[in-house]
Amino acid sequence: MTFDITPGVKALIFDLDGTLADTMPYHYQAWQKACLRFGITMDTAFLQEHTGAPGWIIAEAVIEKNGMKGRISPDDIMRVKLDEFFAIQHNVTPIEPVTALVQKYHRKLPMAVGTGGHREAVEKTLEIIGLLRYFDIIVTANDVTKHKPHPETFLRCAELMNVTPADCEVFEDGDLGIEAARRAGMIATDVRSWYNSDWQ
Repeated sequence: MTFDITPGVKALIFDLDGTLADTMPYHYQAWQKACLRFGITMDTAFLQEHTGAPGWIIAEAVIEKNGMKGRISPDDIMRVKLDEFFAIQHNVTPIEPVTALVQKYHRKLPMAVGTGGHREAVEKTLEIIGLLRYFDIIVTANDVTKHKPHPETFLRCAELMNVTPADCEVFEDGDLGIEAARRAGMIATDVRSWYNSDWQ
């Protein structure tokens, strides 16, 4: 099956985790280990529901879900989660139907990464999958004040590319990101059917 961009679009925006890079199994493993350290639990349905949200928001939500608000610091669990992820990040692989578009349209259309990820992790993941050099514009959770499903991440990408939002196509794997793209007035393309996106 061949995947391509929507005819007529003038710029491309890519989410990272679960879109360009098959990171979600490793993020989940890291969250599981971090939660275990603090005596709480997280299942795949919870993380899938929060895909696209910054780590600190996920940390706050899982603490609240486990009834431990005020007893566990979101910063502490987030720090452990990042350490656990960095330890296994080298295993991350590209999602080839999507990364092929990056290579195909490099220098032909403006492109950006718009992600809810932590900047350090984002740049390292792009380096691991060989795509860091393809993107001059990378908007992370550290660069905006309102996160997916708010459209700020993608609107910032469009602004930096100097392209009208309606002329942008966003590639996403998360419900929050798809909603953010639609709220930004952009074409939203769900890549979950492009590869085996089931992870445990």
